[in-house]
Amino acid sequence: MKDTMIGVDLAKNVFQLHGASMTGEVKFRKKLARGQFLRFMADQAPALVAMEACGSAHHWARELVRLGHEVKLIAPQYARPFVKRQKNDAAEAEAIVTAVRQPEMRFVEPKTPDQQARAVLFRARERIVHQRTELVNALRAVLYEYGQVVPLGIGHIKRIERMIEDDCIDLPEIVREECHDLLAQIGEKTARIDHKTKKLAELSRQSDDARRLQTMPGVGPMIALAVEAFAPAMVSFRCGRDFAAWLGLVPRQFSSGGKERLGRVSKAGQADIRRLLIIGAMARVSWASRKPPVQGSWLARMLARKPRMLVAIALANKMARKIWAMLTKQEEYRDPVVAVAA
Repeated sequence: MKDTMIGVDLAKNVFQLHGASMTGEVKFRKKLARGQFLRFMADQAPALVAMEACGSAHHWARELVRLGHEVKLIAPQYARPFVKRQKNDAAEAEAIVTAVRQPEMRFVEPKTPDQQARAVLFRARERIVHQRTELVNALRAVLYEYGQVVPLGIGHIKRIERMIEDDCIDLPEIVREECHDLLAQIGEKTARIDHKTKKLAELSRQSDDARRLQTMPGVGPMIALAVEAFAPAMVSFRCGRDFAAWLGLVPRQFSSGGKERLGRVSKAGQADIRRLLIIGAMARVSWASRKPPVQGSWLARMLARKPRMLVAIALANKMARKIWAMLTKQEEYRDPVVAVAA
């Protein structure tokens, strides 16, 4: 039975520690250099160590677990209300200990090295996509200065190439050279995006959970890898709705006096998975306009009376709940319409 809690305010070089008993009495306050931290923790009896889930927190959590400590990570916004008056490292370390002692506190699951590696690859691809979008918009802006209007999207890049090569369009030679340079940079970014996309697809084929998730319509390698990289173990959620709420796919509540008032989706959770689920759901909704869903199905009833974007978000919510069910039960996707018909 552990009798000590240690709150750690992480930083790059100097760590602030606050040690207390399980009932809150202060045992010590220490400021340690980075190199001293693990040596000090190795000399401590097994304790409950609490940290904010920020940069390097998952690394230190794994190191402390190896030393025999129990580690709890909390979201920074949950520790902030317990800071007393002035904000400094010592006050934040004490606030972390106070927050961890709350019976209803929610914790962040420490990530494994493989999870973090997948997240790094996923974010690297996203970063290059943003850089390519910036280059395409810069190219569109240059052409707009000379009266050429190009719609948004990478899909119009061939049209831009034809514009630049067209001698009938009056562009100074310097501008043509700069446009060619931007096109070369866009081509380089596209090649790097394709390479990372193939790498992510290969990783998704190596994982049983990722392959299982891709049996659901609207879920591809990107969504499957994002769930593996960013989501904690599904057993940490009580039900599928809790997972959807963690993603920010449930309505915000403005309820009072026993009267429920529901607003837009909260967007208070993991943004990468939420965005990809909505994109996947929107693809299913768009496909329904070409191939109508089974008459009487949930999707058909929703499309008959609700706007398409609202249906896509509701469908993303259902997809999140099904992901929870598939991973907790270790089952592949089963079409509800086919199940009823059988």
